[in-house]
This record gives sequence, C-alpha cells and structure tokens, in this order.
Amino acid sequence: MLKYKAFILSFLAIPFCSLAGTLMKERPADFVDAQQIIPQLQTDIRYDSDHNFVGRKIQGYEAPLCLLTQKAAEALKTVQTQLLAMGLSLKVYDCYRPQKAVDDFVQWGTEVNNTDMRAEFYPTVDKKDLFKEDYIAEQSEHSRGSTVDLAIVPLNSAIPPYNPWVKQVACTAPQAQRSADNSLDFGTGYDCFSPVSHPDYLDLSAQQKANRLLLQTLMKDAGFAPLDTEWWHFTLVDQPYPHTIFDFPVN
Repeated sequence: MLKYKAFILSFLAIPFCSLAGTLMKERPADFVDAQQIIPQLQTDIRYDSDHNFVGRKIQGYEAPLCLLTQKAAEALKTVQTQLLAMGLSLKVYDCYRPQKAVDDFVQWGTEVNNTDMRAEFYPTVDKKDLFKEDYIAEQSEHSRGSTVDLAIVPLNSAIPPYNPWVKQVACTAPQAQRSADNSLDFGTGYDCFSPVSHPDYLDLSAQQKANRLLLQTLMKDAGFAPLDTEWWHFTLVDQPYPHTIFDFPVN
C-alpha cells in the first residue's frame, strides 16, 4: 500500500501527540509473525527488497517478515481458511511498518530527481506531487500493527523472483506485461500510484472486478476495513493499538 491518506499531521514539540498517538520503540508481546499463525501464508515483503517504488530496501526492515498484532493475525487466518477451500491463498506485501520506514519514504519523497522506479510505480504522477496527492504522508496505519497489504494467489504457486534488469512496465498495464507476480489479476500491480488502484474503479474486466470483490468481501467479513484508494490495503477495525505508533524494526 501506498497512499497514507488518513493521518497527515503537523508535528509539535511533543512527538506523536493528540490524534497521532504515542510513539513506542519496544515490541509488545502480542505482535507475532503472521506466518506462524497462518502457515500457508505467502510473504512477498517488498520493502525488504529492491522491488518497490523507492528501488531499494527500506529502513527498519531487517527481515522479510509479516509482523501483526495477534488479533489481526487471527482475523486474517479466518480469511485464509476460506480461501484454502477454493484452492487459493493470501499473499502479503507489507504488514507492520516501523515509523522509521515511513520517515524513509518521506525523505525519499523530497529527492525529486530520484525517480528510478517511476516507470513502474507512478508513471503518470510527477514526483513533486506525491505529497500533494497523498501518495506519501508522515504517518501510516501500518505502524499500529493491524494493517496489511495483500492479494490472493493460487495455492502452492511460486513467487516470481524480481529481475531489476528487465525494462519497467507501468503498473496499470495488462497483467501479462507487468512485473511478474503470482497474484490473481486485480487490475494493477501492488503499490500502483494511480486512480486505477481505487477499489471502486470501474474500467476493469469482469474478472478483475470479481477478484477485488472476493478479497474485499472476505476481509470485511473478517473485521477489516478497506481503504478507498488501494485495493490491497486493509485495517482491522477493532485494532488493539488505535492510538499508538510503533518504531521497532521488522526482524
């Protein structure tokens, strides 16, 4: 996911106060590796790799793990159980995200000439407009530990390795032309900075709409709320830490 739309805040002398919540650097006991709760969950943690809109590993990611609160992981397990019966599985792209990673995004956003990954992730957006159009902000719901970016994949399918030497193709291109991904076709690639990523975008094929509807229906039924700008982004409604921002590393 990547429009951190909901919490663009002005920072005062006291860090992360008021609506932003409290900044915590220690990992609570109820943060778990989601794959231990959901053994067949696929993990394609893009910010622990070079395959993301920045083009390098992001600060705060020390391992390709999906860390979530126990409550969010258990809710996600109910979705996985239903998908397994259909011969499908969940694949996560990002889960808990430390504040230092969000800060890294913000710093990158100010480097207007650093556009190495534009052709794939934001081909129609001028980088100087990423803040104005809310694609980058100073906080993310991911830092509360109950938000996840994910897709549906065929069960037992393999995650294709990323090849940085292949010419970049826009994330809005037909699936066969985009960067290789084993997910079902949702109309765009992950972290696609485009209105086409909006869950209610209409100019999609019947299958793309059906795939989005399946993901959204199962996630909502499990207690997650979607984001109106990213088909892949969901937050547990009854999250344990609604007023806390965490900054411990992903490891």
